[in-house]
Amino acid sequence: MKVQFNRLALAEALGILTSVVPSRTPKPILRCIRIDAETDSVHIYATDLEIGLNYILSEVQVVDPGQTVLDADKLAAIVRESTDDVLTIEAKETTCEIKGSDSHFTIYGQDPKQFPSIPGFEGDPDIEISLEELKTGIRQVLFATAKESSRYAINGVLWEIQGKRLILVATDGRRLARTRIHLAASPAKESSVQKMIVPAKTMALLEKLSSHHKEKVAVKLVGTQILLSCAIVSISSNLVEGSFPKYEDIIPKDYDKKLTLDREAVA
Repeated sequence: MKVQFNRLALAEALGILTSVVPSRTPKPILRCIRIDAETDSVHIYATDLEIGLNYILSEVQVVDPGQTVLDADKLAAIVRESTDDVLTIEAKETTCEIKGSDSHFTIYGQDPKQFPSIPGFEGDPDIEISLEELKTGIRQVLFATAKESSRYAINGVLWEIQGKRLILVATDGRRLARTRIHLAASPAKESSVQKMIVPAKTMALLEKLSSHHKEKVAVKLVGTQILLSCAIVSISSNLVEGSFPKYEDIIPKDYDKKLTLDREAVA
């Protein structure tokens, strides 16, 4: 495999991919990313066995297609510190050379066949959401998720579909946040997708994606997994098992006092 990368584009990709790579794991290969070079694009994969990420780079020149598996942190450090506009990555078996105009690194990888498979997004989505609106909704609720709790259901964010709206709810047992998002495409009436609990780590990953005004997130539920696809990124994630608290019972319905504040003044 031999590929010439735009360094800035590669650095942006690695910034997202390394957030999936676990810092501690008994399986060394999970600390790596897999690079698949095709004719005119490169797919880079990362997984912690709970979340899988496929990032597609088109700002590349593929000289020789192929595969390699490299330590994510080592590669990210080299790319981050480099000042070159273009970096060439050339891999033969488990040896990889990274070359710039005035730099040359050699790192060792692992067998691509040992890297875990990551589900791809296939078929029609169950729902579609504006990425910009979804990121806004995530920022409004993610802070309220439980960080460490034996009640696994509150370690994620509840997605509840009501007609043409998506309700996001998060709580840690002491505080609760809820927001509503308009769906770009709502599910068919016969669809069974109504409620699911998405891990907080997956929600934080979605928030990191670069968004443009018209980009949409396609969402598909497959068994106990949620699949998300947006532009050059596809994400697969296990859902959180358990029953989310009945948050409707917590929100008062008979309050008689209401206060309206200027958001920027109190931020």
